[in-house]
Amino acid sequence: MRSPGTWTTNAPVCATILPRCIPIVPIVIFDLDGTPPDIGFPDIALAETDPNGLLAIGGDLAPERLLAAYRQGIFPWYGIGQPILWWSPAPRMVLFPEELHISRSLRRTLRREPFEVSVDQAFDAVIRACAAPREQNPGTWLVTEMIAAYNALHRAGHAHSIEVWRGAELAGGLYGIAIGQVFFGESMFSRYTDASKVALSLLAHVARDLPFRLIDCQVYTDHLASLGAREISRERFREQLTQATHTETPPFGARPRNTLSAWGLVA
Repeated sequence: MRSPGTWTTNAPVCATILPRCIPIVPIVIFDLDGTPPDIGFPDIALAETDPNGLLAIGGDLAPERLLAAYRQGIFPWYGIGQPILWWSPAPRMVLFPEELHISRSLRRTLRREPFEVSVDQAFDAVIRACAAPREQNPGTWLVTEMIAAYNALHRAGHAHSIEVWRGAELAGGLYGIAIGQVFFGESMFSRYTDASKVALSLLAHVARDLPFRLIDCQVYTDHLASLGAREISRERFREQLTQATHTETPPFGARPRNTLSAWGLVA
């Protein structure tokens, strides 16, 4: 999952691979331009090691293509002026919901209950907050067509958001895609200390209850590791997807805002 200072950098790691991803050192990637949205993707084992995970280029962000990509552990990641780039890095950062780590400082925050939380109450606001430039990084990888594509997935019942509120203000949140028993986290943001941690805590809580087998976090960050996420091999990640994405997706369900204690987040 991606967000400045939390899940990964806000700038595509492929920024030098232009035009049409032809770098100085030859690599082999697959061109999806002109292919139908439901054609499927190459085997993720064919992804490049440098840049880590680059697999394909082009195509579109049609719902069918996006869902096919996520089922294989592939996600789009590119910047303004770049073609669509498709990635499946290894190792893969994941959070098994039962392994969520609540630090002492986060536990103190939860007990103070400075926030309220909700599910699927402000999806567009969450994704636009994730897309907003940050002081440390004025660019964005969440380009306009990506925002529109994920909103379409949300309307179709595939993409979901977690909102963290401080009064009337959206203090933090995250969004991602649910397929089978996997939640593919995409990005998160935080306007107040611990707001993104509260969002991930609620996601793990919901994931345990539904249940979901794992939360895909894409790439390593210290922020995610501090919350219990860990890296697994591409082979194990593929096994998890094979087992978990071919089952019926549990009903995520929109849920109105409520206190942390009402959600069961206060121990």
